[in-house]
Amino acid sequence: MPDGSSNPRLKVAPLEVGAGLRRLACEAIKRAITEMDIYGRPGEIRLDERQLSQDLGVSRTPIREALSVLEQEGFVRSVPRRGIHVVRKTKREVVEMITVWAAIEGMAARLAAPRITSEEIAELRTLVDAFDDDPSGQLTEYSEANMAFHKAIIGLGGVALMSNLTDGLFIHMRAVRAVTMSQDNRAQRSIVDHRNIIAALAAHDADRAERLVREHTLGLAGHVEKFGDWDNTPTEWGRADPRLTPATAGEG
Repeated sequence: MPDGSSNPRLKVAPLEVGAGLRRLACEAIKRAITEMDIYGRPGEIRLDERQLSQDLGVSRTPIREALSVLEQEGFVRSVPRRGIHVVRKTKREVVEMITVWAAIEGMAARLAAPRITSEEIAELRTLVDAFDDDPSGQLTEYSEANMAFHKAIIGLGGVALMSNLTDGLFIHMRAVRAVTMSQDNRAQRSIVDHRNIIAALAAHDADRAERLVREHTLGLAGHVEKFGDWDNTPTEWGRADPRLTPATAGEG
């Protein structure tokens, strides 16, 4: 990217030549975008073919092909005369996306509850018990464990299409949860919610598991709806609002 630009660079490593370069470039760029804080900073995030070519150690052809694939998958958008930008959802789109995730994950919990094993329960507990009741000092680590927890529940539903659909939402859900996790003690309440969800699954209570999972994620939608701070051109958002109280906050 141009010198002196405030636009962040993707953290990518050189590729091993010999294996399908387009596929490798696509995976590397997608992974780097997923790990970016795409909602926690103002302005657009532009990708530079030449810089990516240098960083990945390949010609611009597989980079261009990879970006074309990523555009089809909804990760980036080509804007005439402005280049290629990482896609960031509008506030309304984010709320709708979280609502869809809540519906899918809630149904996955319902399907998982009757047949979940003690080993699977133990794996979910590991994602929660690795942190104290107040994980605010480990927000980066907890944010990752949080997403792993939610993806695990969807996987436990046993329906591949559910996993495929949510994979397309993952980059945005991860970024939104990461931005909001530090607000108004949400991480602490998230721990409590996760433990309650695990208890419902361990009791094979499908109704309660589905309800708790759905309410947990819809709480995030409500939080974004009420306190997300951006317009139809995505900009910085997620600033903590002093009016936010535990009664109105969602956990996510």
